[in-house]
Amino acid sequence: MKTIKGPAVFLAQFVDSKAPFNTLDGMCKWASDLGYKGIQIPTWEKFLIDIDKAAESQDYCDELKGKVNSYGLEITELSTHLQGQLVAVHPAYDLMFDNFAPDSVKNNPKARTEWAVDVVKKAATASRRLGLKAHATFSGALLWHTWHPWPQRPAGLVEMGFEELAKRWMPILNHFDEEGVDVCYEIHPGEDLHDGDTFERFLEATGNHKRVNILYDPSHFVLQQLDYITYIDHYHEFIKSFHVKDSEFNPTGKKGAFGGYNDWGQRAGRYRSLGDGQIDFKTIFSKLTQYGCDVWAVMEWECCIKSPEQGAREGAKFIQDHIIEATEKTFDDFAGAEIDKGMLKKILGS
Repeated sequence: MKTIKGPAVFLAQFVDSKAPFNTLDGMCKWASDLGYKGIQIPTWEKFLIDIDKAAESQDYCDELKGKVNSYGLEITELSTHLQGQLVAVHPAYDLMFDNFAPDSVKNNPKARTEWAVDVVKKAATASRRLGLKAHATFSGALLWHTWHPWPQRPAGLVEMGFEELAKRWMPILNHFDEEGVDVCYEIHPGEDLHDGDTFERFLEATGNHKRVNILYDPSHFVLQQLDYITYIDHYHEFIKSFHVKDSEFNPTGKKGAFGGYNDWGQRAGRYRSLGDGQIDFKTIFSKLTQYGCDVWAVMEWECCIKSPEQGAREGAKFIQDHIIEATEKTFDDFAGAEIDKGMLKKILGS
């Protein structure tokens, strides 16, 4: 068993043009003052990390790490969720996902994909320079528009889709392998990797690449009514990253999992601040600890009711209260005795 590290916080949702959320120093002091011990850094915010410099310069990475450490914090992982999304985009989503890309590659899907692949590779090198072993990202999606089989999917379409997705990711995965860093795909609606079956399809398509791993976030499983506890039993060996985010599912006579095109506040399934939703975090932390998952517990704030400031304040304590100090002894050790083979034979009647 292994004690989960934390609490930590994903900085992405807190970035703002106002202090303290517009500088690395400001966000580090804010997180540290709230009791966090780690930060997950989004690589698309240049004031938090210049990914080009981080990939090229060990001195830059040492200075960055030193600054974070000076606030009593550690970097848990770098995140390329937005760039990873752009590794694989179906044309139907080109216009909307162009928002995640620099102006130089907008309206040019081929150039946008090449840019995304390059950035994610740079994040692998930066992670190694920072001494990190895991990286958080999205898989992107070529098949998401076909998730409900109507009209009927042509035979072979899904297999071809995952073959293409793997083809795009293999050079990235191989680079991560060279750098000694695991790729942790957040299993998430809107991605081709959105549940257990799709993760297994992708893993198989990559030839069971050893760097293919999971960022486990139970909130996305509640919204699709998937058993998020048993998921850990199936995939614990792949869980190398962990987002602690709450959610709830309250279907009515008018709406269910599809959401009715409503905004978040009016959906049956919606994200909530820690402790305000329906997720059984006690069992989750117990399972992850029991299986020895070497992860940081990283709070991700996404709530349609509570403010991010309150969510962050409450989140640090919530995670700390759920972290289990893994025991190194069993409760009945006091009654044990040294092995006596003669006595063992007598007990067995032999």
